[in-house]
Formats: sequence, C-alpha cells, structure tokens
Amino acid sequence: MVTVPRTAGHSRKGITVHRIRSLTATDITRVRGIPCTTVPRTLLDLADVLDRQKLERAIAQAEVMGVFDLNALNDVLERSAGRRGSARLRKILDEYEEGTALTQSELEELVLAICMTIGVEPPQVNQWIVLDGGAVQVDLVWRKQRLIVEVDGHRFHGNRRAFEQDRDRDQRLTLAGYRVVRFTWLQITREPHKVGRRIAELVGHPPSLPRSNEADQAPRSNEADRARMRG
Repeated sequence: MVTVPRTAGHSRKGITVHRIRSLTATDITRVRGIPCTTVPRTLLDLADVLDRQKLERAIAQAEVMGVFDLNALNDVLERSAGRRGSARLRKILDEYEEGTALTQSELEELVLAICMTIGVEPPQVNQWIVLDGGAVQVDLVWRKQRLIVEVDGHRFHGNRRAFEQDRDRDQRLTLAGYRVVRFTWLQITREPHKVGRRIAELVGHPPSLPRSNEADQAPRSNEADRARMRG
C-alpha cells in the first residue's frame, strides 16, 4: 500500500494507493533512503482498511519487532480525530493500555494458576539456567521436560537491542536442549484455556479443563501459591 496526498498519485497494477488529506513531517521517516510513513501513522492508515482481527495482528507484529510505541500512536490519534479507523484503533489500544497494568510477576502467577486449574505439574519460577557464555534467568521451567515458558508482557518501552538479546537468549537455550515457548499477555488473559491446552501438550500431561465457560476466564493465583511453587 502506498500513501499519498489526495491530489497525487494513481493506482497501478498490484499497488493499492491510500489517499489522505494531510501528512506531516512527524508522520514520515526514511527506510533505506525511501520515504515511508512511521509505524504509528501506518497503523492508523491500516485501521481505515483492515478489520479488527487483521489490525490486531499488525499491532502484535509491531510489538514483536520492538517498533511499537504506544505514546506515539496516541499522539497520532489525537492529531487525526474523525478518521474512519481511529475509533477501531482506539478501542484496541484501550485494551492494550489495560494490559500494561499487569506486571511480569502477575502474568507468571496467572500461568501458574492455569497449570493448577488443568492439573499440570507446576513449573519452577524465575530459575537460573547455566549455559555456555553465562547463566540466564527464565520465567517458568519444567526441568524434567526441559521446557521453558517465557511470559511476554508489553514492550512499549523496549528497543530493538532488547528484542535481539531475547532472540539470542532463546537460541542459546535451544542449543542447550531446552524448548522455549513464549505466551503473550493477550493470550494469557483472553485465552487461558488455549494456553493451558498447549502447556499440557508440551509437558505431556492430559489437561483436566473445565467444561463450562469458566475455561475462558483467566484463573487467579496468590502469593502463597507462588512461594510454594518456587521450590
């Protein structure tokens, strides 16, 4: 998709032209010398043409790549009141902002509670794994199964270097014989039943999931459970 002022450009085969009223210097960056819209502005433009599911995927991809900036996107929305997709994007961001209130430890506790709910052997929490080149700390580990679960909260304050370091860390753990699986806060809070099923399959334990809609609600844990499971 190519973004141009309303009075410029025309469609070509294989290229979708997205015409807009205004484009400020704040909305423009350069990638390999080519002028492009910034990530926040691109997400706003995509909100005009994508449905909610595809828009959420675009936001998630930006977050995974370490290029998502919530503050910058809020700024773009404030400058673009009345845009067709702004309401859809704002609704998604409101839910994302709620997610930022969850700390890393709270997300870990939710995963522990999911394990208890489905009857899976609880993992050890915040353990150190000794590797060539130095030890690393992991969120949740089943040592017997050599399975590590990492809980990915929001990384709005993160950067590309942190993203690269996480991937290097995962690769080192994989070379050491561990399976590393990452769950996002969105999966943990919205789809705990799916997270539970996947953990059960990875651990090799048949899950005992509730038959009612309670399976769709994130279970709760507490500090006592967490302390006991640290081992």
